[in-house]
Amino acid sequence: MSKPRPVKVIAVTSGKGGVGKTNVSVNLATALASQGRGVMLLDADLGLANVDVVLGLSPRKNLSHVIDGEASLEEVLVSGPEGMHVVPASSGTQRMAELSHAEHAGLIQSFSELSHDIDYLIVDTAAGISDSVMSFARAAREVLVVVCDEPSSITDAYALVKVLNRDHDVQRFHMVANRVRSPREGEELFSKLSRVTTRFLDLTLDYLAAIPEDDALRKAVQRQRPVVQAFPGSPSGRALTDLARRVDQWPVPSGAQGHLEFFVERVIQYGSERQGVVG
Repeated sequence: MSKPRPVKVIAVTSGKGGVGKTNVSVNLATALASQGRGVMLLDADLGLANVDVVLGLSPRKNLSHVIDGEASLEEVLVSGPEGMHVVPASSGTQRMAELSHAEHAGLIQSFSELSHDIDYLIVDTAAGISDSVMSFARAAREVLVVVCDEPSSITDAYALVKVLNRDHDVQRFHMVANRVRSPREGEELFSKLSRVTTRFLDLTLDYLAAIPEDDALRKAVQRQRPVVQAFPGSPSGRALTDLARRVDQWPVPSGAQGHLEFFVERVIQYGSERQGVVG
């Protein structure tokens, strides 16, 4: 039997709520799965989870049962669009929103017990700069920050990036401009955020995509389906599919980062096997 391959782990996050972060997560995961990739989508907004609602799923168990020792991570997985695996969390549970650092670490490490042959783990974090956002973003290989055209979205995105960079040594970020009225608006949003990060922080920020505002996205949300599946030819559907294609060109992770991360054993094993081949 072949050994599980390294997993590209992407944390999708935002400085403030209401910018469409979960929609980006769900559609990115669905688009990657439709392109033949093995995908797992983790709802990491632990106390205000809504991935299951967005996808019209009705899970019997969720991450609160894992934390309480009532179920294994394997047992809470549910099937989502295009055959992807979804890890649901609970909504309206204050305890889940207030997990300790050790509990976050235990949850991240529990993914190493999974034997699923997946290419991607998409982590839909909470908004803001809570401990859970810091833990999950730092444990990912890539951090994708969703921003929309509101002053508070830009200032809160900068605050999020600053804390991750200065306090948690995250060096690389990708920005998605969501619900824009034109490509130019997306570029201007990136320019605003890039100006302050370049001036005050030591990091790499790249502009990944602009997702247009359109009626198809709103209709897809009402139908509890990803727009890339319900209306693939719509402007937002095409943009999100293109986003997935760009993400799919990112290199496979190699070498541990030196701190707690998802699926780290697979990365270490892959690196040592490559060294053996080269050597």
